[in-house]
Amino acid sequence: MRAMGAVVGALTAVSMAFAPSVAAYDTRVKQWYLKPMQAEQMWKASTGKGVKIALIDTGVNANTSSLKGQVLADEAPKSVAYHATDDYAGHGTSMAELIAGTGSGGGLQGLAPGAKIVPYRVQLEGLKSGAERDKTPKAWEALRAAADTDAKIISMSFGGMTTDEDEAAVKYAASKGKLLIAAVGNNAGEGKSGFTDYPAAYPYVIGVSAIDESGTASKFSSYGNYVDLAAPGEGFPGWCDANFRSYCDDRNGTSPATAIVAASAALIWSAHPTWTANQITRSLINTAGRTWAKNNPSKYLGYGPVRPRKVLANSHYNAGPAYSDPLAKENKTDGEELVTEVSPSPSPSASATSQAPKGTSGGATSAAGSSAESSNDSSKSLWIALGAAAAVIVIGGAGVAVMRARRAR
Repeated sequence: MRAMGAVVGALTAVSMAFAPSVAAYDTRVKQWYLKPMQAEQMWKASTGKGVKIALIDTGVNANTSSLKGQVLADEAPKSVAYHATDDYAGHGTSMAELIAGTGSGGGLQGLAPGAKIVPYRVQLEGLKSGAERDKTPKAWEALRAAADTDAKIISMSFGGMTTDEDEAAVKYAASKGKLLIAAVGNNAGEGKSGFTDYPAAYPYVIGVSAIDESGTASKFSSYGNYVDLAAPGEGFPGWCDANFRSYCDDRNGTSPATAIVAASAALIWSAHPTWTANQITRSLINTAGRTWAKNNPSKYLGYGPVRPRKVLANSHYNAGPAYSDPLAKENKTDGEELVTEVSPSPSPSASATSQAPKGTSGGATSAAGSSAESSNDSSKSLWIALGAAAAVIVIGGAGVAVMRARRAR
């Protein structure tokens, strides 16, 4: 039996380079992915304004320089709002800044600075047993509660949701029209290649893997048939701990990759507010960087690294049918009907559970970080970066082996 608290840890630093003070620390320079993703150009079309993201994590410190005014602390349902802005590990705050941080005061620059974060503090690693833990909601409780709000996206940078209650909560949130995004885990470097983690592997959840600056799948990033998309996930800063005195360099994990995918979705949804979660997902899939056939996704990178600017560059982009699951084949949901309700419109002001493992190979996974170095295996690479007026630039190796079909789930 595995406790949820054993499956998510703080971001691990490869080299513990501490910043003497946040104000003197140039995080923007260290966030290397902002330039190849063409963040500045994207922000001319969309900043994520009007989109709320429910962040289920270790809590979010709303008082960091980068998050002031970005956290809607009062919007989490009271039943699961216990100490939502008391981050006991620093992990949730790092994820929030990567999504919607303003970069003020030398803080992390979010990819969707116009979006807003609704924090949910749940029982994950770093929260000690006792009365405090007992008062803190379980992940599935927060997920169900978030499903009943007007948050469009639910970001989950953790694993270990393996019970019937967990699975039911995922399906419930999907039925409410929410876009569910989760980290696939960091077990590849631990000899657990057969490990399948949840919620990333559940139907209706986008499983996110990590890539390094060269576009290669990170050595620690878990892989398999449940990987749907990839995003940058190593070599940039994050809060060292819950003291919030300094950032640490070179934080790695599928957690930050998940945050970047959530932010990418927010950018697109802000530009196309009438789209459904299916259309947002389809647009991310169709524009992802890859050289392999779309119908033959990679077990390392899925449909490829996200490129939201390819959607934002075309105001008339066709995202396809609103109520057709673009991942129906992978999700094995072809013959299953999911009644989806229309999510409430954003308000004008919006500018570990019981253990019954489901098909895992055992052992804990940390979607939050890994100290492993990135792999140079060309079979795990290829981040295609298309410049505004440039030809295709392929960063990485030849990538023959990535053209492997997923195994049936």
